[in-house]
Amino acid sequence: MAHIHKEFLIDNSPENVWEALREVGAVHQRLVPGFVTDTRMEADTRIVTFANGVVAHELIVDIDDAARRVAYAVVGGSMAPKHHHASMQVLADAEGRSRFVWTTDVSPDELAAPISEMAEQGSRIMRETLKVAPGRAGR
Repeated sequence: MAHIHKEFLIDNSPENVWEALREVGAVHQRLVPGFVTDTRMEADTRIVTFANGVVAHELIVDIDDAARRVAYAVVGGSMAPKHHHASMQVLADAEGRSRFVWTTDVSPDELAAPISEMAEQGSRIMRETLKVAPGRAGR
């Protein structure tokens, strides 16, 4: 089983970043617009459509407000792995920024490279989308 770990800083408060992350049905609007083109919820499963055509059915396992953590597992879709579990967590940085930690376990190992590349692209877009614009307080 492969392990993918992405960790990066976002120039925004943990409260604001968590507000965007915890809105699990709005990934295409709040976190990675353009990279994800649509998100819809069906009960506790979100269906995420990526710009590259991949569709993932993600079971929302947990939304933990105290830990600022969302956990999910891919349970279907066009690139459904044998096993995929991920979590995204927002931590406070000493300078008032957010440390974003995204971990994924995936099997088979052959899917690690394409999923890691998608996570890298998503991380770049998330950092840009969530940063505070100069002269703006809060978001």
